[in-house]
Parts: sequence; C-alpha cells; structure tokens
Amino acid sequence: MPLQGMIIPVTDFEQNCLLLWDDATGEGVVVDPGGDVPRILKAVADRGVTVRRILITHGHIDHAGGADELRARLGAPVEGPHPADAPLLENLERQALAYGLSGARNLRPDRWLAEGDRVRIGAEEFSVLHCPGHAPGHVVFVSPALRLAIVGDVLFRGSIGRTDFPYGDHAALISSIKEKLLPLGDDMQFLCGHGPGGSFGEERRHNPFLQ
Repeated sequence: MPLQGMIIPVTDFEQNCLLLWDDATGEGVVVDPGGDVPRILKAVADRGVTVRRILITHGHIDHAGGADELRARLGAPVEGPHPADAPLLENLERQALAYGLSGARNLRPDRWLAEGDRVRIGAEEFSVLHCPGHAPGHVVFVSPALRLAIVGDVLFRGSIGRTDFPYGDHAALISSIKEKLLPLGDDMQFLCGHGPGGSFGEERRHNPFLQ
C-alpha cells in the first residue's frame, strides 16, 4: 500500500501520535502531536519523511500540546480541529499544568477544519467529519478509498471517548458515532487516539456503549 504509517506513543497518556506518509514520494503528515516532540522528530528523520502538514483531531493536551513546537521545527502548517475547540487550544498551557506536563504551548491552527473539508496525506485524500461529544470541535479523517478512518478519541476498541471533561457531551458523542461513523460501513478500519484500532463492524456488534 503506498500509504505507510507508524504509531509514536507520546506523553504519560500514551497517546497514539501518527506518522503517515506516501512511500513513493516520502511526503506525509503528523497527526495529533501531543508532546515528546524530540521523539516525533526522530521518527520523521529515521524514515526520511517530508512532513507537509500537522493534523489535529481535537484540542486536548495529549493530542495538541506539541503541535506549535513541531510546526516551528518542521515549518509545516497545522490543520484542524473544528473552531469549536478554540477555547481548548487557547488553554493548552493551563491544561498541561493541571496534569503536571511541561513544554506545551497554546495553539492557533493555520487552517480550521469543518464538515466536508478535505486534507491530503501523501497522494490520498481524506474527508473531514465533525464529530463532537468528546470535545466540541473534534474532527475525524476518512478515506473511503483506503477504507480507513482516523478517529482520535471519538471511538476506541470496546469503548468510547470520555465525556466528563469540560465541554463533553455524551449524547452528542453517541450521535456522532451512530450517525456519522458506523454508516461508513462495517469494513471501515479505524486508528484511534489510545490503544489498538479495529473495525466499525466489530464496534457496532460488540461495543457495549453502542448497544
């Protein structure tokens, strides 16, 4: 498959920062650089990837805390999330202090994303879905051609994103999953923000939060 990828675990939350790249051109993206920027930069250098953009699914510290530093180091623009997450991104430094993390910077993306927008990862085009609930501005990146969705903290294998944080909304989260993700098809594979990925079919059938 021309699109290659690896997971780079970052921060004490073991967040799945993703490095995805086109094998033919070496061009790619970093998704959700929550922190540990030197570790991310090493992975980029080791694989010879030219990072064209930094994608953010939502504004929580473990997903966006390292984005501003990485942008400065790589010269790549930050795209996402939806503007409803602006209050979270404007307070990343405060979020970091609350969790005892260091090095986080507040963030203003170069491009906000909304439902129906498109982003490129190598030669592949991904469409943007706005999936609030875990965070009000959470976005998901979907490639119908690759049968792949990058879902951040909306959905996990056997679980769903927490909604007990500020701005969380459980009903909105369930609606996002059932009305926007599951209709994409049982064979759609997903990569998530923590732990192993899976398929929408498995979650539709077995995830206790969706029954």
